[in-house]
Amino acid sequence: MILGMLGALAVFLPAGNIAACTGISLAASDSSRVVARTIEWGGSDLNSQYVIVPRGYVQQSYIPGGVAGGKKFSARYGYVGLAVEQKEFVAEGLNEAGLSAGLFYFPGYGGYVAYDESEKAESVADLQLVSYILATCATVDEVKKAVGDVRVVAIDPRASTVHWRFAEPSGRQLVLEIVDGKCRFYENKLGVLTNSPDFEWQLTNLNNYVNLFPGTAPAQRLGNLSLKSFGAGSGFLGIPGDVTPPSRFVRAAFYQSTAPLQKTGEDAVLQCFQILNNFDIPVGIETAAGEVAADIPSATQWTSATDVTHRVIYFRTMHNSAIRRIDLKGIDFSKVGYKAVPLDMVKRQPIIDVL
Repeated sequence: MILGMLGALAVFLPAGNIAACTGISLAASDSSRVVARTIEWGGSDLNSQYVIVPRGYVQQSYIPGGVAGGKKFSARYGYVGLAVEQKEFVAEGLNEAGLSAGLFYFPGYGGYVAYDESEKAESVADLQLVSYILATCATVDEVKKAVGDVRVVAIDPRASTVHWRFAEPSGRQLVLEIVDGKCRFYENKLGVLTNSPDFEWQLTNLNNYVNLFPGTAPAQRLGNLSLKSFGAGSGFLGIPGDVTPPSRFVRAAFYQSTAPLQKTGEDAVLQCFQILNNFDIPVGIETAAGEVAADIPSATQWTSATDVTHRVIYFRTMHNSAIRRIDLKGIDFSKVGYKAVPLDMVKRQPIIDVL
């Protein structure tokens, strides 16, 4: 089947529009583990959907040209995913075993293997690797083996690359980056992920901010002058405030690490949404002077938080800031049918009269 791929590929093509993601992780005192993230695209509405995929559902990966001729795989585990542009392209999801998977934009650094027609039966499109992993794996160790058994290829070689985050209920979390055709797995003990440069560089860059600390900086004297902070939080003076991936990585790391420990998974979910408020990207800042900004409400198109311990995925969107959730424990994945539903049936923020 030939697809209308242009809109989907535009999501990951290098352009003047914002294409960014910020991921964080929190734990609660009841041992709950939560991973959360934003997804940004400043060019157009991604027309995102949630998909419910039952056990036994068979998919076939696309190959270059938009043809469904790649690897066929059956869902060993049912899962729920948040898809962009079309239902097959799951950008974030959770399966019934508690494995979370998501893709993040990774321009200029990644490089997949070249597509080989003779290997098409083992080829999985980069935009469908999340679906493949959620359908077939229960742990991050199984993720490593599953990725090693396939060839991850680009649907369109002109498009930018992505990298991936995988997390399990134990708290263990992996980052996968494919560079020069070779898979590199990193144990993500910090639990933060953004975009380029590569993950190791982002961790090293944190050393540039050893001066930051929570709380308020103490008063000092400068000669005969007494210096004191203008307000609370001056220990974070100098934290980068722009929207580039390195700056967002630094902010996410420090905001996450200073967040108070919450009692329950749901409390941690709400805290994740509060932290990620700081990463909403307004439309316009990516537009050069004299150009017209995209006519969408926000470059941050949706934000999700996943309680991998209790198997619940939460989301809110640029069209509706109310937090919605899907509890996988309430789904019988042996009986439910495949379903794809828009995240927003009405694309306008509801306003509630209180008087």
